[in-house]
Amino acid sequence: MPEVMFAGPDGRLEGRYHHSKQPNAPVALVLHPHPLHGGTMNNRVVHALYSRFQDMGFSALRFNFRGVGRSQGRYDGGIGEISDAAAALDFIQAVNPNASMLWVAGYSFGAYVGMQLLMRRPEMGGFVSISAPASHYDFGFLAPCPCSGLIMHGQDDELVPEPSVRKLVDKLNTQRGIAIDYRVLEGAGHVFTPEQTVKVADAAEDHVQTMLNRARMAMAAD
Repeated sequence: MPEVMFAGPDGRLEGRYHHSKQPNAPVALVLHPHPLHGGTMNNRVVHALYSRFQDMGFSALRFNFRGVGRSQGRYDGGIGEISDAAAALDFIQAVNPNASMLWVAGYSFGAYVGMQLLMRRPEMGGFVSISAPASHYDFGFLAPCPCSGLIMHGQDDELVPEPSVRKLVDKLNTQRGIAIDYRVLEGAGHVFTPEQTVKVADAAEDHVQTMLNRARMAMAAD
């Protein structure tokens, strides 16, 4: 799990990068929760998703947004963090110029940043959004949403009520060609226990593998 430092828009950013041994492996970028509420790349959910992508043969990167850990700069209200994520994507694409597919995964604030990144980078092939803060941020920018993905939420989320996320999912699912795989984790709040985190990672793996298999079948049909 090599430690990496790469250029961000407001200074150097600290990350952990795993390079797949498979040629043309898909790549995944994993984004952490809110920097002002203790979010870091070492968050339990972020680490679990990163490890699971690694197990699936991806090249994977998790990193600290500006002002977190050894990353330079200071919190910028979400705008600068979206630019940080774009810089992280530039880094991982430069190292993997022939990647077969590009995914972004995020937890809480990281889910919001990840979905903002989708709109800026049309090459994205899929996303995993965990505990997306639909009641705190306007997700109306997903018009149209550029690709399908997984949205997962805790049924008893005390910070982001589940109905606010379901409303977002229903809206996205009306868009042409978009199919959101929406899963609700019973008994879970906004912060997941270790046992719930395993269920989140299992759901992410199930969704990603399904989408990868579909992509392979489509290529074989061509």
